[in-house]
Amino acid sequence: MTAPGFVWRHARLLIVGICLLVSACAASPDSALARVAPDSFAPLVKKVLPAVVNIAVTETLTGNDFLADLPPELRGTPFERQFRERFRNRREQMMGAGSGFIIDPSGIIVTNNHVVGHAEKIVVSLSDGTELPARVIGVDELTDIAVIKVISNRSLPYVVWGDSRQVEVGDWILACGNPFGLGGSVTAGIVSARGRDIGAGPFDDFLQLDAPINPGNSGGPTFNLQGEVVAINTAIVSPTGGSVGIGFAIPSEIVQKIVADLRNKGHIDRGWLGVSVQDVPGDAGGVAIASIERNGPAAKSGVRPGDMVTAVNGEKVDSARGLIRAVAAVPPGGSVHLSVRRAGREVDIPVTVGQRPNTTDG
Repeated sequence: MTAPGFVWRHARLLIVGICLLVSACAASPDSALARVAPDSFAPLVKKVLPAVVNIAVTETLTGNDFLADLPPELRGTPFERQFRERFRNRREQMMGAGSGFIIDPSGIIVTNNHVVGHAEKIVVSLSDGTELPARVIGVDELTDIAVIKVISNRSLPYVVWGDSRQVEVGDWILACGNPFGLGGSVTAGIVSARGRDIGAGPFDDFLQLDAPINPGNSGGPTFNLQGEVVAINTAIVSPTGGSVGIGFAIPSEIVQKIVADLRNKGHIDRGWLGVSVQDVPGDAGGVAIASIERNGPAAKSGVRPGDMVTAVNGEKVDSARGLIRAVAAVPPGGSVHLSVRRAGREVDIPVTVGQRPNTTDG
């Protein structure tokens, strides 16, 4: 892993996976006063900061890891061989830093998968300076969510979930985390947009934040003004690697369910059709089946390339992402009814979904 996170390149900007602590101040729609910025965020900070933790990870990189990152400018040159010879047997300890937050006094902590997913050693630092070793309970690569646990001889401070569905663009938020390894930092801002797809995966549905978040903030919480976690800070867009006021956080409506499943089972089960899908331009509606995996669930049920899926279990779908999510929500072995438009006719096709691999479309 690259400390403190991983990097995506998108539109010539770096979308940096970082330990982010975003300020979430989205309030209940029933309380207009809760949407007004307070004279000071200090009372809110005192309430939530004790449950925010710093995460230090150690990972051993081998020569193969270095060779996988061979600089493009060396490929095909006489220096490529020298580079490979030099790093072939090299091993090195890499340190990374991130953030997380305690959701249960027994020591259950939520963070990003890219913070701890490949770690050999994890050490959690509490707000009072206490350092505790942690172990991974479960991770989900597709949503970049992880759950870890520490053992403490006392009950730990914790925070509760808020409802991200109630968060509106323009709402105040508070972000907490461990930027650049400094620890215990908070920033305030607003929600800039909802439903952002940044190309990180098939389940992208980020809140966009303008609260400054930086490398090291990944896995930190975004709070509303009531001190409830409404998102987990995950990435930024930046030409420099530092904050330019465009950050992204996973909404609690997604995180909360994933965390519950990871705590119960240690992994996530998702439904899968075995198809490649694509959006249809214009107003035709529906999602086109581009190709079908031989012997996959869709193929066995009679779905054909060129079919236009318009609904799943009676619920309309109008995007490839929507179809993937609808099917993924069905436990493997369960069934779905696909409403399909084929050659001008409407067809209902029942499909028994399979177990979704990590690298497929739908």
